Amino acid sequence: MKVIWISRSFLLLFTSVWSLSSCSDTEANNAPAYDTAVVSEGDLSITVEATGNIEPIRKVEVTSKASGEVLGMLVDVGDEVGPGALLARIDPRDVQNGFDQAKADLEVAQARLDISSAQKVRSEELLSSGVISLQEHEANNLDYANAQANLVKAETNYELNELRLSDVTIRAPSPGTILEKNVEEGQVIQSASQNVSGGTTLVVMADLGVMQVRTLVDETDMGDVRSGMATSVTVEAYPGRPFAGLVEKVEPQAVVEQSVTMFPVIVQLDNRSGLLRPGMNAEVEILINEAPGVLLIPNNAVVTLQDATAAAAVLGLDPQDIDMGSLFSNRGGRGQTMPRAAGARSENLDAGMGNTRRPRGPMAAEVDSLRSKVQRGEISQDSARVLILNMRQRQGRDAENPTSAEISDSISEQRGNVASSRQGIVFKIMEDGSIGPQLVQLGLNDWDFTEVVSGLNVGDQLAVVGAAQLRAGQDEFINRIRSRSGGGMFGGGR
Repeated sequence: MKVIWISRSFLLLFTSVWSLSSCSDTEANNAPAYDTAVVSEGDLSITVEATGNIEPIRKVEVTSKASGEVLGMLVDVGDEVGPGALLARIDPRDVQNGFDQAKADLEVAQARLDISSAQKVRSEELLSSGVISLQEHEANNLDYANAQANLVKAETNYELNELRLSDVTIRAPSPGTILEKNVEEGQVIQSASQNVSGGTTLVVMADLGVMQVRTLVDETDMGDVRSGMATSVTVEAYPGRPFAGLVEKVEPQAVVEQSVTMFPVIVQLDNRSGLLRPGMNAEVEILINEAPGVLLIPNNAVVTLQDATAAAAVLGLDPQDIDMGSLFSNRGGRGQTMPRAAGARSENLDAGMGNTRRPRGPMAAEVDSLRSKVQRGEISQDSARVLILNMRQRQGRDAENPTSAEISDSISEQRGNVASSRQGIVFKIMEDGSIGPQLVQLGLNDWDFTEVVSGLNVGDQLAVVGAAQLRAGQDEFINRIRSRSGGGMFGGGR
């Protein structure tokens, strides 16, 4: 869910405005009622909000390679330990017995190899003297080779039991904090290396200097979330203290909960202060976009270009005075309203584009297309002017038409420059109390407020048309058209 925060703004004033007191009672009763809003200045921040739990980045389950009785547990839950710190001691008797046996086997193997080596030397001397046969000599060589192999096995077994002797002292594999202690002194544990179930876990520890929040973000907001985005995390233990974080990872596999598709997002937090604890409930706000120090108006003060006529009727204006061509031609001036300019629509647009004469030849169709896009509000007048200049420059370099690909690339480039803004209509209250439509360029918005890029100034008063009033105005406008056409939208009257 996207939310917005206003950190610095002037007070938005909504008041009910009626007709002048000098009017007659009948005129006052028939005068349109509307709310007003004042253009203010403030900071706009759009975020994606989600919840999750604080958890360590990596947990370590410490087990023992040795089986036996726990003679001592030297740590408790919450203790901070360094790498190699002694955690527990295991009864070493079984391991010590195995070590002593391996040591004895090594000594026997070494003695057998010495004897076999001496017999091999004598066998060679006796063979050269003809005392023994060749078969007897070969048997002595085979006995020497077996003695060598037995020595290697004894040495390997000795080294293995020597390592096991050190396994009875359990040490911390890395620095961290003890989160769980699962055994006590006197408990018999199973070896992790000799048990198919993984053995007994002595403690669970983790480094709490860096924490993370695993949260689920609705798929409708995933198009705006990227790795590296700044986040603000709050927990119930410290409600007035937000913790700064960064989006570490957006996992690719979706999670469906109660028929809602969401994606796991990992937010990393610096916890060198030690205030965050594993398992805390966290509220995460991922900063998607922000606009500091911008003009703000309520969302319901803006109507679309298509609804401008109906909104004007609600405010008591004559819909016949709404001319979209003149509106676009006057968009560059702040605080200007729409004068009626029927019959001068295309001339104004051409003049606004820097084109006093209608182009002829191959460029005519392209310019007409751009003019239509401006009238529909798809691109701004400035963008259209740049596109026309680009086409003229290309035509000057090459007598042929610009290709469709070139025009498409140019339009895409210009749209990218104005992608963050759109157009809308507001109804500005003049100093004399009259109301006039005003074309504005809009930026960021959410459920309550909209950024004004151009077209208004701080302190301007706007007439606000309610949703129910706008709907009623649309219905009235449609009924008026039907009555004029004989009962149907497209004629059909008798």
